Amino acid sequence: METIHMSQKEIPRAGLLKAALAGKITNREGAKALQLTLRHFQRLKVRFHREGVGGLPHRSRGRPSGRGLREAVRKKISGLMRTTYAGLNDCHLTEKLREIEEISIGRETVRQIRIENGLSAQRRRRSPKHRSRRLREARRGALVQIDGSSHDWLEGRGPILCLHGAVDDATGEFLGLHFELTEDMHGYATLFRQIFTEHGLPVAMYGDRTGILVRNDNYWTVEEELRGYQGPTHMGQMLDDLGIDYIEAHSPQAKGRIENRWATLQDRLVLEMRLLGISSIEAANAFLPEFKRDFNKRFSRPPRDAASAWRPAPRNLPLILSCRYLRTVANDNTVTLGPSHERKAQGEPWLTQRWIQIPAGPRKRSYAGCQVELRELLDGRLIANYHGVPIAVQAAPKTGFHLTSRTTHRKARRRTVLENRPRTPKPMPKTRRTIGTPGKRPVNPLWRKLPGKRLSYYELRRDDIFA
Repeated sequence: METIHMSQKEIPRAGLLKAALAGKITNREGAKALQLTLRHFQRLKVRFHREGVGGLPHRSRGRPSGRGLREAVRKKISGLMRTTYAGLNDCHLTEKLREIEEISIGRETVRQIRIENGLSAQRRRRSPKHRSRRLREARRGALVQIDGSSHDWLEGRGPILCLHGAVDDATGEFLGLHFELTEDMHGYATLFRQIFTEHGLPVAMYGDRTGILVRNDNYWTVEEELRGYQGPTHMGQMLDDLGIDYIEAHSPQAKGRIENRWATLQDRLVLEMRLLGISSIEAANAFLPEFKRDFNKRFSRPPRDAASAWRPAPRNLPLILSCRYLRTVANDNTVTLGPSHERKAQGEPWLTQRWIQIPAGPRKRSYAGCQVELRELLDGRLIANYHGVPIAVQAAPKTGFHLTSRTTHRKARRRTVLENRPRTPKPMPKTRRTIGTPGKRPVNPLWRKLPGKRLSYYELRRDDIFA
C-alpha cells in the first residue's frame, strides 16, 4: 500500500477536484474554496485526472534545496564547533562565523548543525515564570542597577574573581565594569568612579542589602541611639554626599535587569577572554572597556525619553570617594589610623597601621587634643581635615593600595550579644531587716536611728554593712 505525504493545506483538494470533474461545482467555485487562482486550480484538476491523489503534493517535496548550505562549509562549521569555538552558544557562534570566518549563515542553521553533530545546547531553555513587569525608567541616569558576580571568569587560568557592574535601567547598557578578588569596597568605589567620570551622577541606585552599601548589623553607638537611626556605611556616606538615593532590593528578581546581564556575561565574556588567552586580573580589567563598548552596541536599546537625567560630577569627587574617620591628635601632633582586621590576615603590611604628621598651624599653633577627620582616598592618599580645611596630606603607599574599612564593631557586637544573652536570675542575698519608717525607703544602715540614740560605726554589725 502506497503512503502519500500531504500537508494540512493539501488534504481538502481531492474532494473539491473530484466534485469539479463530476460537474457538481465550477472551477471558479473550487478555486475560491481552496483560496487558489483559477489557473492553478485547472492545473491541479488535470494532474488529479491523470495521476490521482498522488499528483496533488508539491513537486519539490523530498528534493534537496538549491539554496542549501554546501557540504564542505557544513563540515567546516562542524569542526569549528568542536575545536576553536567549543562552548559558544548558537547566537554567539553565528556572530564569530560571520566576523572572523566570513561565513554568513543564520542562527537556525547553526542550531541544526549542532543537533546533527549531537551537541547539546549550552543553556537549557525553560518556560518563563509569571511575574509582574516593572516598566523601565524613561530617561538615562534615572536609575542605575549595581551588583557583583563571583565566578570562575578565567576558567582556571587565574584566581576566582568578582565582577562589579552597573547597568542603566532605561537602556540596559553597561555603565561600568571592574574585576576584584572579592566583592568589596574598593571594587564598588572604582565602579562609582567610572560611572561618575564617564557619565555623571544618577538620580538613584538599586542594589543588594550587602553590608558594604547598607547597615545590616544590630550595633548602635550612643550617638546613634540619641539620633534614633544608624549612621550610613562608608559607601552610603559617599552616595549621601553626592545626593544619590540608594534603593535596597529584597530579592534577586527585583533587579532582574543586571541579573540577566550576568547570565549573558558568564557565557560571552568568559569565552571572549579564553580566545584572547587572558589569565590575570590586570589583563582582564584592561580588556573590559573594549568588551563593554561592543556589548552595548549589540544589546542596548534606546530610551523612551531622549532627555537625560545625568548630573555633572563635582570637582572634589576624589575627596568624596573616600573613607572617613574621626581621630584625636596626639601630643606629638600625629594622628594614627588603626589597622584593618579584614585585610591584616592577608599579609599586607601597609594595611596594618598608618599615621600622619600634622604640621604647625598659624603662629606655630599646636593641634594636640583637637579632633580631626581623616579621609583615606581611593588612590591611597591620606588627608587630615580640621573643620573642613585640609591641614595635612600623605602620599599613597608605594605598594598597590586597596581601599577597605579600618573600623570594626566586633568588640561592640560581642558586647551587644553578651548583653542580650538570656541570663538565669540570681537569688537575692539574705540581708538583715533594716529599721525605718513604714511606707518609706529604708535608710542607710550607717545612719539609721534607734529609739534614744544614734549607733556608732563600731556598734554596727558586720551583716548590716556588707548586706
